[in-house]
Amino acid sequence: MKLAIISHTEHYKRPDGTIVGWGPTISEINHLAQDFEEIQHIAFLHPGPPPPSSLPYTSSNIKFVPLKPVGGKGIGAKLEVVLNIPKIITAVKKTLKQVDVFQLRTPTGIGVFLIPYLTLFSNKKGWYKYAGNWNQENPPLGYALQRWMLKNQKRKVTINGNWPTQPRHCLTFENPCLTSEEREEGLQIVNSKTFVPPFTFCFVGRLEDAKGVQRIIEAFGALDNLAKIKTIHFIGDGEKKEFYKQQCENLKLPVVFHGFLERQEVFGIYKNSHFILLPSDSEGFPKVIAEAMNYGCIPIVSDVSSIGQYVTDDNGFLLNPINGQRLREVLHEALSKNTEELTKMASDCYLVASKFTFAIYSYKIQEEIIKS
Repeated sequence: MKLAIISHTEHYKRPDGTIVGWGPTISEINHLAQDFEEIQHIAFLHPGPPPPSSLPYTSSNIKFVPLKPVGGKGIGAKLEVVLNIPKIITAVKKTLKQVDVFQLRTPTGIGVFLIPYLTLFSNKKGWYKYAGNWNQENPPLGYALQRWMLKNQKRKVTINGNWPTQPRHCLTFENPCLTSEEREEGLQIVNSKTFVPPFTFCFVGRLEDAKGVQRIIEAFGALDNLAKIKTIHFIGDGEKKEFYKQQCENLKLPVVFHGFLERQEVFGIYKNSHFILLPSDSEGFPKVIAEAMNYGCIPIVSDVSSIGQYVTDDNGFLLNPINGQRLREVLHEALSKNTEELTKMASDCYLVASKFTFAIYSYKIQEEIIKS
């Protein structure tokens, strides 16, 4: 069986001609390749050097179908999307003729017109992956429109979390991010990790206020005693990076800004960290939470979307309400826990991470979507 995947995943070309793309998505597709005769991935090819977080395809049966990158902020960027609709639909139509089934990854700018196109003009078997916050009360207009369309069509939709009012065709799927080898490695790390101060914290994601970076800096800056804090790692990049760095210097925080890192380098930081921080305004279920939990990192995260269905008082700390004061309270609570309590929480984290393996994801796709 041949599969087409349609997404907004950023791809780049290395100097040697190798096509690489955003690591988490490429890893997922690389693992799906063993279950399909061929995968064609329709996505954007950007100019310039790829970030270190990019990965190559590892299977010869994966074919990349490049699209000109469109989208962004501002009226001009929105107009460019509209002008490129015919070209994008033509590429999708051509590719669909060569495959048996498709997956459209949403929410994305191109999803606004591809969902109705696929719903009204294609009889091809397929499903949609909605990676955002399925239960968000006031989502951006584009996200709200796509969610409404997905609720009101017949194809399967995979979503984050399990919700009382979700339609029958909307299936709960955990976001895959772990191999069997990483699960084994995680068990060794969790069994050997010691929770005694000073503690190491990490953040992985875009460096911006919406992801909670400002919240993190202010909360640590307000601590009475930094003696229990060894290092705070920030992995990622953003326009305000230098601003954040200056704030940390002024507050004399023990911070390291790494920029983008390769997957194994990120995992290396998980292995040596005690807590992962993600006090963001909105999320679906970020893969970084499950990855970090696999290595015994206790999450300090926002109680949004499905996160609270996996992170509980037994294995982490939830922010609700999501603000600086609550984060400061949670940090004090986390730092007041004894070694035995934190060790037990880390062990529970490892157990929860078992739901996020590529093997389980591949099995559910075959049984609940392809064969159904």
